[in-house]
Amino acid sequence: MPAFVAVVPARYASSRFPGKPLVDIAGKPMVVRVAERAALSGAQRVVVATDDARIAAACREHALECLMTRADHATGTDRIAEAAHALGLAEQTIVVNVQGDEPLVEPALVAAVAAALEAAPEASVATACHPITGSEELFNPNVVKVVLDARGHALYFSRAPIPWAREAWKDGPRDAPAGLPCYRHIGLYAYRAGFLARYAGLAPAPLEAFEALEQLRVLWHGERIAVAISETVAPPGVDTPEDLERLRRLAVSWQ
Repeated sequence: MPAFVAVVPARYASSRFPGKPLVDIAGKPMVVRVAERAALSGAQRVVVATDDARIAAACREHALECLMTRADHATGTDRIAEAAHALGLAEQTIVVNVQGDEPLVEPALVAAVAAALEAAPEASVATACHPITGSEELFNPNVVKVVLDARGHALYFSRAPIPWAREAWKDGPRDAPAGLPCYRHIGLYAYRAGFLARYAGLAPAPLEAFEALEQLRVLWHGERIAVAISETVAPPGVDTPEDLERLRRLAVSWQ
């Protein structure tokens, strides 16, 4: 198990779901549920990074470490970078970004992403994916796909169905042929603290703008992304009030 720090970015403002980190899930705010799941991963330290005093107060009430960050960050990665700097983390420290709206995040997957980065010293970032088994997922532009190289590094991320099976689909899209290595990206990331310090200086990539995928900035600038392959589907996150109601209906045994 590599040594790593888990940071949970949580902002109050949200166009689709304001106040989302504080919604109640079985008696606790969602951000608290996420931090508790992150703690089960074996992280040496779990820190909530927020821009809102109400979220910070909820964390203190549940004895969670919390760090106040700026309110003007464009992305969660920028907030993670500020937190890593404020915590004074050494350059090689592994920092896992555990999204604050994923209360069902698998602790084992958090650890696996940290381990993937630890095992790839040439990489600056690690993330995760799982095999795609159905054509509905493969051709859905809301499902992000990733193609890997022989060492398990990301070659490209896209909303398009990649890789494209030319012969099998020459007459039009249909089910994926046997053996086609199709993977769905899971939005869980680990970074080296030194890379986070450089991240703010990286110009956005044209590919990033067209695909609306921030991780393409990393590849555009020549950095490597190691990818851990999970055999199980990642549990759903909470983007909207409807997502929250679906989660509440799941048979989950909350501690």
